[in-house]
Amino acid sequence: MAAQPHDHHDNAGSGAPNGRPQNPREKHPQPDFPAQEQEHPGWTGPMDPPPDHGEDSYRGSGLLTDRKALLTGGDSGIGRAVALAFAREGADVLFTYLPEEADEARETSRLIEEAGRKAVAVSCDIREESECRRLVERAVAEFGRIDILVNNAAYQMAQPDGIQAISTEQFDRVLRTNLYGMFWLCKMSLPHMPKGGSIINTTSVQGYKPSPHLLDYATTKGAIVTFTQGLAQMLASDGIRVNAVAPGPVWTPLIPATMPDTVEFGKQAPLGRPAQPAEMAPAYVFLASEHAAFITAEIVNATGGTPLP
Repeated sequence: MAAQPHDHHDNAGSGAPNGRPQNPREKHPQPDFPAQEQEHPGWTGPMDPPPDHGEDSYRGSGLLTDRKALLTGGDSGIGRAVALAFAREGADVLFTYLPEEADEARETSRLIEEAGRKAVAVSCDIREESECRRLVERAVAEFGRIDILVNNAAYQMAQPDGIQAISTEQFDRVLRTNLYGMFWLCKMSLPHMPKGGSIINTTSVQGYKPSPHLLDYATTKGAIVTFTQGLAQMLASDGIRVNAVAPGPVWTPLIPATMPDTVEFGKQAPLGRPAQPAEMAPAYVFLASEHAAFITAEIVNATGGTPLP
């Protein structure tokens, strides 16, 4: 089926114009998509169809008023959607980006500031412990505390030719980005996180149902599940909650930059399409909010119908 017209007004957070529920299969563009390829890390502008981050649809209701959030990988994709939603819910947001993503980061900052909140964009390589320390110090300097930590930044590079094609350099980059950075940021943020604070990690359907071409990435996503559940129990007595979101296929710049075939991306999901970033953000808002006060050690699956344990 050809990609459907992009309609900003029928997306997550707003419902259909007439107030009736929408068919989730038809809510956003469906594959087949045009073939497209980008250099890593990928950019939002060239993507066809364009990703929806909730720009014209997400409506806040004060769920995170005056909260202070630190978010990694906020320049595009799920991270931008979360930053936008957090800001529209009343939070100030400090987020990371890579140097080559500076233009993307400016757009995320614009969206946060447009919502009337403070945006702090920090170029940071979370593979380095010293960079993570600098990041936390900057957040404390800007905000005085960290109420919400979202470990979202990740690296993947598909290798259809199998394990022999995964270099030690790639394996190291995947683990340091996806696991080491999360570990360091949790450890360093906790002294600045009040009781009632929330840590939200991003795992994946890959953590439960690994695709062979994403072996190293899937390995880290499985580890994030275990880390989340263990840390949640460790911090429960401190009144700090730790949860994760497990997305299925999501239409972000990482896809044309790291996957060999974008044409049928997301078609394997029971709902027949990939998610848009805007559809992931409400799960992060919920987990960060007081509505989730009794929820910790939980993995929220947002897979488009693929059952996970």
